[in-house]
Amino acid sequence: MVDVEVQQPTHKGSDLPVRVASALAMLLVAGTAFWLGGLVLDLFIGLVGLIAFVEMARLIIRIPAAPLSHGIALIGAILYVGLAAAYLVASPAAVVFFALGIVIVTDTGAYFTGRAIGGPKIAPSISPSKTWAGLFGGMAAAGLLGAVLVGGAVSFGAAQPTHDGQGVPWLAVLAGFAVGALLAIVAQMGDFFESWLKRRAGVKDSSRLIPGHGGVLDRVDGLLPVAIIVGAVSSYLMFV
Repeated sequence: MVDVEVQQPTHKGSDLPVRVASALAMLLVAGTAFWLGGLVLDLFIGLVGLIAFVEMARLIIRIPAAPLSHGIALIGAILYVGLAAAYLVASPAAVVFFALGIVIVTDTGAYFTGRAIGGPKIAPSISPSKTWAGLFGGMAAAGLLGAVLVGGAVSFGAAQPTHDGQGVPWLAVLAGFAVGALLAIVAQMGDFFESWLKRRAGVKDSSRLIPGHGGVLDRVDGLLPVAIIVGAVSSYLMFV
């Protein structure tokens, strides 16, 4: 669960080893949980969700507002984070990997495209690092992944093909590209939402839990809305 932002370097070179070590540790822990699967994976998702909620709650409480507004916002945070975690736990492994893959390639595509092209910012008052070029790069990367996964699923019989059985199922490929691109926008919206909360709360990171990377919420902000949408659609398709 990686979240990458296009931003100007804010860490000294001496921080790089810490950031790399933290990233490797996160990959090791998450990879082990996914490899073991079952209850271990469910507990891992639940723990990540709990920490993300606590960090979001801390941001909400730091925002100047009336107690009633804080209470309503906290209820919304419970529903937002809890629903995402519940769908990830309830969904098949393939759906979880799909959601994770979309978010990772979106962040990666946005990072490299944004750095290479730069250009106008989307919402500099909320997230000064995000550019339109980065958004389109993330959409293209997620679209390509969606096209490969959906097209491959149709070709290998995971879904019923609607073509004549010959060659590439282009309709499925195009549908997969569109789904991936739209989910990339959703992931970026989750990122912007957390950036907005941090701006209102007057903090740079959701916490300092992960050395060199901020908090857990900083890493999963784009995954939360994607997990809700992908999980809801997957659940609906399973019962129709």
